[in-house]
Amino acid sequence: MNVFGKGWHRLRFRRRGKRRPVWVWLVAVVVAASLAWLVGLVWFAASLPREVTDRETVTDGIVVLTGGAERIETGIALLAAHKAEKLLLSGAGVGWHRDGVDALSDRLPELFACCIVIDSDAADTVGNAAGTAQWAAAEGYHSLRVVTANYHMPRSLVELGRTMPKVRLIAHSVAPGHVRLDNWWVWPGTASLLAREYTKYLVSVARAEVLRAVTGDGT
Repeated sequence: MNVFGKGWHRLRFRRRGKRRPVWVWLVAVVVAASLAWLVGLVWFAASLPREVTDRETVTDGIVVLTGGAERIETGIALLAAHKAEKLLLSGAGVGWHRDGVDALSDRLPELFACCIVIDSDAADTVGNAAGTAQWAAAEGYHSLRVVTANYHMPRSLVELGRTMPKVRLIAHSVAPGHVRLDNWWVWPGTASLLAREYTKYLVSVARAEVLRAVTGDGT
């Protein structure tokens, strides 16, 4: 016996068949993606190197991805300590970095004459990787020590690994004084920098995976 009346089945059918508007699903997707990005950012910041784990291994070459005086000075100190045969300054011709390199070359002419190569063409990390791969191939190198800022290291290793999948890469991170990794979320400058770098890192990872799928080896 149907105590709800003859129209109950039709009402129940209409309620079950009602669909949510498309915008509801779009909002849900955006919220989910934003939360995933935020969780990834926290992971990214936590995973950034705080110190160099391998200072002793001697490599065939050293590559410094320029963008700060600390990086160049660190690379030259490693070369002077005989941690490699040669040093590549990648991106040294971009902006003010050229002036810093000129000053160093005037101070250390013999070291620059024998063992330091300047790549003035690289304008970004993708260019750094391409130029470094050409240099390493020309020199016959199978291992490189990579010197760059700690926040830049993950993306650098992805791009360098993409162009040189058979070359061993040893990370040698530099900690810029203006980047505060401890409690980074309370420092607007650091938080903004890490957010941009994490987004670029995701792009680099996606590009590497697509190229690996297309070519079979990522190069």
